[in-house]
Amino acid sequence: MQRQPELVLYYAPVACSLVPWITLTGAGAKFETRAVNLGRRDQLSPEYLRINPKHRVPVLLIDGAPLTENVAIQLWIARQFPQARLMPDDPFAYARATSLVAWCASGIHPTLTPNALPDRFCDLPGAAANVRACAQKLTHEYLAIADVMLAGREWFFDHFTTADAYFYWCMRRAQNFKIDVSAHPHCLEHFKRMADRPSVQKLQAFEADVMAKLAAAA
Repeated sequence: MQRQPELVLYYAPVACSLVPWITLTGAGAKFETRAVNLGRRDQLSPEYLRINPKHRVPVLLIDGAPLTENVAIQLWIARQFPQARLMPDDPFAYARATSLVAWCASGIHPTLTPNALPDRFCDLPGAAANVRACAQKLTHEYLAIADVMLAGREWFFDHFTTADAYFYWCMRRAQNFKIDVSAHPHCLEHFKRMADRPSVQKLQAFEADVMAKLAAAA
């Protein structure tokens, strides 16, 4: 029997580090979670920068070696836990799923960040509202594409994959930012199906507990 590596996931509530939490949990992996308080800027501490100089989450330590970037982490989890079927078996479908995960990471995700950090994109006085509006225009453009992809489908592929987990986070984050996503009904139906998955329900309870502990320690 293959030994499972020792896994440690550096996680921040609300952030996209919930994506590997969902996939690891769904795969039945044993892993430790270490909370990173972004509000306290833990990601800029010397200790964390030694693990990830990019000062971002998630980081997955695999037998002590750090793996960064959600696309790489998701592909590793899928390969490490093949019984979970987190990626399609067909080579072309596998490539398409990788493309979709990458699109979530490099396309949809960056249109959401300006809602929280508009000054990162333009620091001119009074520009924040315009930055958010421009970003949300792109968000809707991308969600419209995803809506067509999901029409008449339960998941993006023939079964649940890690692409569904990342897209769930994108939809969740958009709604956190009060973006009206009602024009994308198939995306909303997908979001509701994801919310019913045991791994996502466990995440919600786990996240609430972490946030309470971080607040108490502040």
